Amino acid sequence: MPFVELHNVEKHLRTGTQTFSVRVPQFCVEAGQHLALVGASGSGKTTLLHLLSGIIRPDAGSILVSGTDIAQLAESKLDRFRATTIGIVHQTFNLLQGLSARENVLVATMFADTSSISAESPEARTDALLERLGLSAKKNNKPRELSVGEQQRVAIARALVNKPALILADEPTASVDAANAARVIDEMRTLAQEYGATILAITHDAAVQAMFPEFVRIQDIVRDAE
Repeated sequence: MPFVELHNVEKHLRTGTQTFSVRVPQFCVEAGQHLALVGASGSGKTTLLHLLSGIIRPDAGSILVSGTDIAQLAESKLDRFRATTIGIVHQTFNLLQGLSARENVLVATMFADTSSISAESPEARTDALLERLGLSAKKNNKPRELSVGEQQRVAIARALVNKPALILADEPTASVDAANAARVIDEMRTLAQEYGATILAITHDAAVQAMFPEFVRIQDIVRDAE
């Protein structure tokens, strides 16, 4: 049964005098699937990811995640649903520079319904995950005191701390070298398998595509992206 379903989704965005349109007649991702979404820059990948995460809302159509149409949720309910169900790994990490690595991960637990996630406290989950990712010794460091690879692992910890059922990754290896890229994908997929989570990762990199068991081309999903 599909865990993610898009039906007749449309989104029209304006930048200056230009209009960018994305239309998705139908797209489904099965529960537990680890899928790379492949396409060139400007093909609509990031817009699609933002629609799936609820960062932007469609102008038409339905977006179902675990049976819930997130396009119809009020903002407060969407925030809680996203915090509990969806983990996002951003391309540019989006770490808060004034907070430590540990505090950056804990921020993600603020809106989540922790009682439905685990009997462990958010602090215990955070510390265990940072240790798992080899960051215990750096958990009190600010982002500027971490290497790029360490910042990426903090971003992964933040995305996974609530044990989300869906992980969305936007060019997750764009800022790291090839060796660290393989480590990032391996860590993310291993943890996702333990949680039984579904992964949708967008990429233009053939090497990253090869790290996933399945891939789909953006042009086979999105219509009229320009």
